[in-house]
Amino acid sequence: MRSLKISEVMWNHIEPIRCGTPVTKVVKALLANHVTGLPVVDDHRRVLGFVSEQDCIHSLLVSNYHHEGDPIVDDVMFRQPMTVSPDMSVVDLAQNLGAGKPKVYPVVDHGKLVGIVTRTAILAEFAKSGFSIDRPSYAGAED
Repeated sequence: MRSLKISEVMWNHIEPIRCGTPVTKVVKALLANHVTGLPVVDDHRRVLGFVSEQDCIHSLLVSNYHHEGDPIVDDVMFRQPMTVSPDMSVVDLAQNLGAGKPKVYPVVDHGKLVGIVTRTAILAEFAKSGFSIDRPSYAGAED
């Protein structure tokens, strides 16, 4: 399990959100893909931000209350998302997950989005492996 890489559990079939996308279309993409958030990219697939369900809920509530029309993702996205490398160990990422941490991470290789990895994908991988994580063995240690 220690050697399992993000590239082996990431989803690369989900289309990212483009700048300028109306929030109502973002909501449809989130629901269609069963994810809690998606990266926002430019035309070269460079990650510019991240938009979550919560961002959309808040934005739609505010715009509806003020009758402002459909907001765009640029106005609601988080502009400094945490990203991970496809070569990162799944165990290393799992050890960094916690309260207040993202549930979805954009996977970036050479500055471009190549996929996303979710907590659900990591949990599924742990379940598939029987929850066993390879531990380093120490000389003289008793098993």
